[in-house]
Amino acid sequence: MPKTRVLFLCTGNSARSQMAEALLRFYAGDHFEVFSAGLEPKGINPNTIQVMEELGCDMSSHTAKPLSQYLGKAHFGYLITVCSKAEEQCPIFPGMGVRLHWPFEDPAAFQGSKEETLAKFRQVRDQISARVLEWLSEQGIEPRQPAS
Repeated sequence: MPKTRVLFLCTGNSARSQMAEALLRFYAGDHFEVFSAGLEPKGINPNTIQVMEELGCDMSSHTAKPLSQYLGKAHFGYLITVCSKAEEQCPIFPGMGVRLHWPFEDPAAFQGSKEETLAKFRQVRDQISARVLEWLSEQGIEPRQPAS
């Protein structure tokens, strides 16, 4: 049985959508084929990579991708926007199933010291993780648990 495709979308594809992609793949990669994209991709923020590695999520193969890479080329069961700008500006296009909006603060926009910035990235990562786990529970899917 083919896996349901999920596309996470934000503005830059540098933090929130990348975290969501990695987390859903980690928790339920056997149920979903997971992708992320940005309206204006900027490259992955190094803080994103660092805070995801803290959870054991390897992001070495991740790259920032434009939404145009997927438009009209793949069917997605879910399109999940993770920022308000993406929700407002994302076109409606064929090949999308259910559209969801999970707004999260942009940690890349945070101004502060290195430690304060990492704390903001961790906070947003943990919020995204909680939302992904909640969504999996709503779907009746038992998430994979991290190794202890």
